[in-house]
Amino acid sequence: MNVLYEVRGHVALLTISRPEALNALNTDTLKDLEQVLNQAEADENVYVLVITGAGKAFVAGADISQMKDFTAVEARAFGEYGNSVFAKIENSAKPVIAAVNGYALGGGCELSMACDIRLAGTKAKFGQPEVGLGITPGFGGTQRLPRLVGASKAKELILTAGTIGAEEAARIGLVSRVLPDEELLDAALELADKIASNAQIAVRQSKAAISNGTQVDIQTGLAYEVQAFAVCFATEDQKDAMTAFVNKDKLNGFKNR
Repeated sequence: MNVLYEVRGHVALLTISRPEALNALNTDTLKDLEQVLNQAEADENVYVLVITGAGKAFVAGADISQMKDFTAVEARAFGEYGNSVFAKIENSAKPVIAAVNGYALGGGCELSMACDIRLAGTKAKFGQPEVGLGITPGFGGTQRLPRLVGASKAKELILTAGTIGAEEAARIGLVSRVLPDEELLDAALELADKIASNAQIAVRQSKAAISNGTQVDIQTGLAYEVQAFAVCFATEDQKDAMTAFVNKDKLNGFKNR
């Protein structure tokens, strides 16, 4: 199994574990990732996911040793499969945090971008080096990177096959925080616990409204938001939390219903 799975409270920790290949994504690893994503999605006790890498890398890229002899037909199938696995992350009702340790290149950068929130260790390196290998990004890099950092910066990174460090990634908005490497995973798990402590229907409706709204015009996005807002008023959590607030009472957790 190339992806380790552990549940800590309401948080699932997924660790890409092919350290001998710097966690490069081959077909088997993508299948393992899909399996544990399905497991986390089906577990009602899991509210938030954290994805990280074992050893010196988050994910150093897709596995070039597997790809080098692909035909165009095989390359299409590999790209479509990788994209389908990453779409499970992006479209999951549950928030997903990437704890990016070390190299996040090619497919690794693309994996991080499919997550909702990216935290980086100080040694993290990001890039889409594919044109230097005679190919394009194939797991979403040409689509998610410009949506995150703007078309000009995305084209600069992709067309030069350049690599940037964690601080530059934070400056351009690719990651939200940079932390000392030894504190990265704890910070990601702490953030996950904080998200898990809130009303999960509201959390999931908020994620969906942001994800859906950023793909459409603002009026359609606002309609998504109003719908999400309305849904929350049909929950016990909204009634309990607002009643406690008005009465200046302490709320003893959410029922998530």
